[in-house]
Amino acid sequence: MGLPMKSLWIRRSLFSLFVFVLSIASVLGQEEKTGDESTGISFYRKIRCSGCHQPAKAGGELNLTSFEGLLKGGENGAGFTAGKPDESIILDYITGDPPQMPLNDAPLSSEQIELIRQWIAEGAHNDTPDSITDTISNENPPIYQSAPVVSAIAYSPDGTLLAVSGFREILLHNADGSGIVARLIGRSQRIESLVFSPDGKILAAVGGTPSLFGEVQFWDVESKTLTFSGTFANETLFGGSFSDDGTKFAFGGGDNSARVLNVADGKQIMRSDAHSDYVLGTTFSLQLDHLITVSRDMAMKLLIIENGQFVDNITSITPGALKGGLTAVQRHPTQENVLIGGADGEPKLYQIFRTQKRVIGDDFNRIRGYPVLPGRIYSLQFNPDGSKFVVGGSTAVSGTARICDTEAGTVLHELTGITSPVYAVAYKPDGTEVAVAGFDGRVRFFNAESGKLVRELVPVTITPAVAGQ
Repeated sequence: MGLPMKSLWIRRSLFSLFVFVLSIASVLGQEEKTGDESTGISFYRKIRCSGCHQPAKAGGELNLTSFEGLLKGGENGAGFTAGKPDESIILDYITGDPPQMPLNDAPLSSEQIELIRQWIAEGAHNDTPDSITDTISNENPPIYQSAPVVSAIAYSPDGTLLAVSGFREILLHNADGSGIVARLIGRSQRIESLVFSPDGKILAAVGGTPSLFGEVQFWDVESKTLTFSGTFANETLFGGSFSDDGTKFAFGGGDNSARVLNVADGKQIMRSDAHSDYVLGTTFSLQLDHLITVSRDMAMKLLIIENGQFVDNITSITPGALKGGLTAVQRHPTQENVLIGGADGEPKLYQIFRTQKRVIGDDFNRIRGYPVLPGRIYSLQFNPDGSKFVVGGSTAVSGTARICDTEAGTVLHELTGITSPVYAVAYKPDGTEVAVAGFDGRVRFFNAESGKLVRELVPVTITPAVAGQ
């Protein structure tokens, strides 16, 4: 069956997301009992799209987050015809030589394709339990009975907006605390990283739903619309970063990979699998030709963006030299140096490029360390000129945030009034303020010069639970 070429990129993107997670569900073979097993292959256990395209970006008019959405289809008609696999559009995309889908992953196996074909041939029965129906949408946004944990925050480059992570959404606030500008509702349950493009036109979010999918979202800041949604792994994504020229976007993943996308079209232009554990942070070199990544495997690695080649471990490779995984990294605004933090609670400044031969046992690239925070570091950020940075971390029950002097290696301000673990910090682009957020769901704003608490913000509207409901 032939397909028209109009809007091919949109249709490919949508179906790639469906097929990608569909293949995951097929491989995992979830065993929970749902519906009537006598109907044959289970849509919910074997076929359903847990990480597919979402209503927030209905390109091609296709919504694949439910059986109903897939049945309705998009601009080319229904995604499948029950009982007629050879007349179902989805089969056209996943077969062929080569198959058009999945776009960001290996082709499906013959067994996986046959599973889909058989499900359609058997009548494409829907055994999705009523209890798991997703009711969240732009028309039905999340309702909060308590403030959600805040895992990510970001100022817009002009300092007028503050993006705050919520459940299945990003809360876009006026940075002065005067109110919510927009609720950007998407598919990922957890948003792990937020970052604005250098020109402020795009808000990027990375996250996902653990053990199901990882997602990159690009939001148009002016129109408050989702312009790109890409699924790249079967685990949550972390540590998003834009290149200084705004043309590339990097992120890490729970699949131990680091990737770089072309921002204009969302196409993957680099992937590295050099790490042996979750990649939690990424940043670009000043010359934009290298990517620096940090991981739970305790290593900071240097990669060539053009081909994904591993160059060097920037940190020491001596066994026992590093104490726990690394969770955060940012390049200095004007120097080829990077600031990192992790499980040992010590912020450290490193030069990116080695200038002498490696000797086993050395940690040559390290420039200096800073006073250790209690627990582990989750977030850090330089001020605009790199002379200072804010860093936040936590133990299991408490949190700490500080402003430090980059060159002197000293703590300038211990930020007070923090009562719970800290997971996200941000420096306002004009350098006058820092924001701190975490477990208690509050965003606290501090004067960067005095270290004094200026105001607090609960980023969501709280709707108290009603007894009996």
